[in-house]
Amino acid sequence: MRLLEKAGLVGIGLVAGIAGSLHFAAIADKETIATPLPVEELRAFTEVFGRIKSDYVEPVTDKKLITEAITGMLNGLDPHSAFLDADAFKELQVGTHGEFGGLGIEVGMEDGLVKVVSPIEDTPAFNAGIKSGDLIIKLDDTLVKGMTLEDAVKRMRGKPGSKITLTVTRKNEPKLLTFTITRAIIKVQSVKSKLVEPGYGFIRITQFQEKTGENLATALENLHKENKGALKGLVLDLRNDPGGLLTGAVGVSAAFLDKDALVVYTEGRTDDAKMRLTASPENYLRGNGNKDYIRNIPDEARTVPMVVLVNGGSASASEIVAGALQDHKRAVIMGTQTFGKGSVQTILPLGNNTAIKLTTARYYTPGGRSIQAKGIEPDIQVEDPATGNDDGVFHLREADLDKHLINDRPSDSKSDNTVKSKISAPKGNGGETARPVPSEFGSKSDYLLSQALNLLKGIQILQGK
Repeated sequence: MRLLEKAGLVGIGLVAGIAGSLHFAAIADKETIATPLPVEELRAFTEVFGRIKSDYVEPVTDKKLITEAITGMLNGLDPHSAFLDADAFKELQVGTHGEFGGLGIEVGMEDGLVKVVSPIEDTPAFNAGIKSGDLIIKLDDTLVKGMTLEDAVKRMRGKPGSKITLTVTRKNEPKLLTFTITRAIIKVQSVKSKLVEPGYGFIRITQFQEKTGENLATALENLHKENKGALKGLVLDLRNDPGGLLTGAVGVSAAFLDKDALVVYTEGRTDDAKMRLTASPENYLRGNGNKDYIRNIPDEARTVPMVVLVNGGSASASEIVAGALQDHKRAVIMGTQTFGKGSVQTILPLGNNTAIKLTTARYYTPGGRSIQAKGIEPDIQVEDPATGNDDGVFHLREADLDKHLINDRPSDSKSDNTVKSKISAPKGNGGETARPVPSEFGSKSDYLLSQALNLLKGIQILQGK
């Protein structure tokens, strides 16, 4: 069997308008191990196929039956393996450039409904008020119950300028909510940065794309210039970042780690699924002609005190970065436990511009920890008082998904070297947790950012002494 292209997928669920993100790499032919096929099961399959063709209430084409059989095979494996038709495969490829058509929401399935994992910032869905944790029950006048996730995403896609009405149920809201959203070409700004106050920089990564590492390098250079010298502290915000390109995650990690430091490694059944990715140009540059953007980053990037912010919406590529910086003791991880997607999907193109997305490996942090179905546990646990733990915003995690892969390396004292502590949210009168309106990430009212700055200033004081 000839495998034309391989893609390491490190995103979660599907996005309305994009089906994931890719890491392309050429791979050689490989021999498949011949194993006898189960005769009885194949006989049953052909009998069922024949019965449907002859007895089903309406005629069904061979193409539809075979496609549905392939879809069923892949969907039965795990939450992330899937068949990609021509439209889904095209969206997958286009989405890696950070521009695609749709609503701009990361979604998954829960109890037969579409659940919003995270709205992407500055998109129609985000601006309309769609929130993480919302359950979509109707798309226009069609009930979602009974649809596959792929079918639901197809309905949410459409021509830019066209409208769709989403009916959602939201925890603690007594009535159903409806949102009429105008589809648009989604242009996701991967990296945002600013000097929050003299000496302290803030960088937010919303998604890992082709240019994320390069954009991060530019952001670090600009912060250095704006501050007119070395920073005293840096906050890297990965909250609600659903993942993206593996090369992007390695590039971001390489900006803050020593050259050739191990970022992540993968293990699977085939040689192609076994990789060790280090902070080296060949592991984060796509193409031999690309310029090594890490060379232009100020030297302070590898030494400036850092806090990385994460939450339950931080997944996959975000978890790779957080895990690498945590294991190398390069940064303090602050926030709440991450999503827990620690598997790699390979894109195998088929004929007719279709492909299959197949889970082929698990990935591990430099210290040998598996993130699968567990996530990254922060060094300092801080809950945003605007959301807290009882509103259902981020209760959907990898471990909640049907047929998820198990974590093959339970945490132990040898591999888990993190030091855990907790900062409690402020209390209101009567002991109840205060619940202000959720603030914009990176704004003056961002509670986690303020806690990160307090920690960095404390480090600065200690270093001064």
